[in-house]
Amino acid sequence: MGRATARRRVTRVRAGVATTVRPDTVVGEEPLEIRVGGRALAVTMRTPGDDMDLALGFLLGEGMIAGAADVASMRYCVGRDGASGRDGASGRDGAVDADGRPTYNVLDVALAPGVAPPEVDVTRNFYTTSSCGLCGKASIDAVRLRSRFTVADDPLRLDAATVTGLPDALRVGQRLFATTGGLHAAALADADGVLRAVREDVGRHNAVDKVIGAAVRDGLVPLAGHALVVSGRASFELVQKALMAGVPMLVAVSAPSTLAVDLAEEAGMTLAGFVRGDSMNLYTGAHRVALA
Repeated sequence: MGRATARRRVTRVRAGVATTVRPDTVVGEEPLEIRVGGRALAVTMRTPGDDMDLALGFLLGEGMIAGAADVASMRYCVGRDGASGRDGASGRDGAVDADGRPTYNVLDVALAPGVAPPEVDVTRNFYTTSSCGLCGKASIDAVRLRSRFTVADDPLRLDAATVTGLPDALRVGQRLFATTGGLHAAALADADGVLRAVREDVGRHNAVDKVIGAAVRDGLVPLAGHALVVSGRASFELVQKALMAGVPMLVAVSAPSTLAVDLAEEAGMTLAGFVRGDSMNLYTGAHRVALA
């Protein structure tokens, strides 16, 4: 794929004066169409890379699968009619570009036998921008989902110093951010505070889907005894994605929203915000953080 970043010419301006003209590295953003059984389900604007993890995380977050066993296969559609292959150049379905080269922007998921396909209707067909993971929902009822997993009784407990150290550990793993400054990141930390997976994306919800999808692929869901670490704010959608994966703690560098706090409180999840330096705000579930 190789489109996670690209080089573009920029004019550097300081104090109103153009100082240099040079190439700069910018983050990639392209659409990904997720199909289930050949039927279009969702389109999301994402940074190319870890697309299959993204699809797994998205399907789990929407309650369509319970784990990797519910997925038989995944493949990119790169042919003339959207089928796997390299034989066509019409590009009518977005699988190939104008020159007939595969775009790798269409991914088809085959569910395992016995797994009910999603209902593709006005409330279950999604278009998602890189800034909003709920934009495609057509009704308020479609926003709130019920998780298969409970987190209220999860015994996870971390030292305060371990929690406040998680954003710095996340930053170390942000390889693309270091070169572009334009990506969100998400990570999964275990009960020892060790980051087990890090994913980046131009959309914060995509970064979360990617890291949860990696856990789905590795058979780790439900993610009991883990914390989800995010590089930005804690919105309702991120708390819900964590809950759908059975994550008992969400650690955010920035602020939460009212609905995020309400959902975390209701679910028995620990929500830490403004986790910076040696400080943080514990909005819910303070019992999981060992304080001096």
